[in-house]
Amino acid sequence: MAKFVPQSEMSLTDQVKVRRDKLAQLMQEGKNPYAQTKYDVTSNSKAIKENYDAMEGQTVRLAGRLMSKRGMGKVIFCDMQDFAGRIQLYVKFDEMGEESFSDFRKYDIGDIVGVEGDVFKTQRGEISVRLKNATLLSKSLLPLPEKFHGLTDVETRYRQRYVDLIVNPEVRRIFEIRSKFISHVRSFLDGRGYMEVETPVLNTISGGAAARPFITHHNTLDIDMYMRIATELHLKRLVVGGLERVYEIGRIFRNEGMDPKHNPEFTTVELYQAYTDFHGMMDLFEDLLSSAAKEILGTYHVQWLGNDIDLTPGWRRMTMAEAVKEYTGADFMAITSDEDAEALAASVGVVLGKEKEHTWGNFLYECFDQKVEEQLIQPTFITMHPVDVSPLAKRSTADPRLTERFELFICHSEMGNAFSELNDPIDQKARFQKQVELRDKGDEEAGMMDTDFITALEYALPPTGGLGIGIDRCVMLLTNSDSIREVILFPTMKSLPNDK
Repeated sequence: MAKFVPQSEMSLTDQVKVRRDKLAQLMQEGKNPYAQTKYDVTSNSKAIKENYDAMEGQTVRLAGRLMSKRGMGKVIFCDMQDFAGRIQLYVKFDEMGEESFSDFRKYDIGDIVGVEGDVFKTQRGEISVRLKNATLLSKSLLPLPEKFHGLTDVETRYRQRYVDLIVNPEVRRIFEIRSKFISHVRSFLDGRGYMEVETPVLNTISGGAAARPFITHHNTLDIDMYMRIATELHLKRLVVGGLERVYEIGRIFRNEGMDPKHNPEFTTVELYQAYTDFHGMMDLFEDLLSSAAKEILGTYHVQWLGNDIDLTPGWRRMTMAEAVKEYTGADFMAITSDEDAEALAASVGVVLGKEKEHTWGNFLYECFDQKVEEQLIQPTFITMHPVDVSPLAKRSTADPRLTERFELFICHSEMGNAFSELNDPIDQKARFQKQVELRDKGDEEAGMMDTDFITALEYALPPTGGLGIGIDRCVMLLTNSDSIREVILFPTMKSLPNDK
């Protein structure tokens, strides 16, 4: 008699062969495991556990995936996982009948089953379902990762997110929080009179941000088109048209590098409100993100990247020049010339390359970017960015070198960007022209001239506040994730040789 070898001790190839042999036998017996079109479910694992006193002794019908099997005699214990969690199944020969019990013994971990049975507690006090019958709803031909090691290789986890979700419960929680956060954003904005809209993903002009676009080709029109790098310019057109509060949650595409904070496609919410400014956007952003933490997690205090983050409203607000002075000692507000700015930047170890204009504003921004940003841990609004790096923001009336703009930083990560929107068409055209000149010099991130947007501004854009928020970064914060790929279900990955 051949020695029984548990599947856990077989090679992967042998396990796959055993499962395919089982499938062939089922087909031969007329028991196609893929023929079932529906299964009537009356309850789920979570509902049973939370309402045990009321459901004890009741007959229930559940469906889910077998995650473990213990015992090979006349009693088998299994863990079944459905959308709500896991529950133990108690399978006994005397209560199932010989044929049904024999069929059940052949089921593999990973198989999808429908089960019917009574709710009870075992002698050890574990809430379980005592099976009367079971139906194989879908056969798993590949084994799940080994129980104690699981699916831990990050590349495999991202490529096979379906397996990652099956075997790593914490991953499911991340995406449940992501869904709740997006729902919170919609509810928050809808409750304040905003209208959700949709704008084009494909555009004939790349604009609304400083980023390198993806380029595709429209065959019928025979023109190159750009996948959007922002939704800003279309949304502001709608404000011109009288839609005074609009927002869009959608995918953005930027043909740039990949690191723990960046993925080539990511999700943002951009919103625009007439008759307010960047101060109003600061108040709104603080309220939105802090209320999301309180509603979803039940607390203002979260852990992220090894830091205790306090999201209690009342976040710090400081100008970019103030931040640079505080953290480096360099006082850009005490100088005016580009030459003095270059010397001041060099004194704190910041030097600009030839690809960037050597202006007061660019030196201020680079000092912040290189020396200050990494030190901002608790929520901090950095305001009053230089005009040189803010082509769509309104100039400050107090200092025309600066704009009414802010970025929110938490754990040295930018969470969102906002302006008092530039509504002067003459100034906007001049700034677009400057972007065109930079692009002609080889800056692939510089913007293009959008003459239709200028036309829209000439019909008059009211004073407007605008805000763009990185959905993925906010979810990273709320789930204590250290990589953006942890919070995107299907992050961008390089193709494997056998994928082509």
